[in-house]
Amino acid sequence: MDKRPPEDDRQDIPDGMPKDEMIALLERLKNEHRAIDREIAAMSETGVTDMLKMRRMKKIKLAMKDKITFIENQITPDIIA
Repeated sequence: MDKRPPEDDRQDIPDGMPKDEMIALLERLKNEHRAIDREIAAMSETGVTDMLKMRRMKKIKLAMKDKITFIENQITPDIIA
């Protein structure tokens, strides 16, 4: 999974995106995030030490996590009590 991390967390999320589409995007991102996590774990367990690839994958994983958090915050707004 050699993908480039997004430059901006919101670049793929247009303003006014319907909630059901945001939920579908969120699930897709979570699945990709888990897949990258499994791939990183497999690389470490097998002893494959391509540090550059692992660093890139971790950066992509972090960017996805940021995007996931952003979408979750859009779906569930803060309630000020």
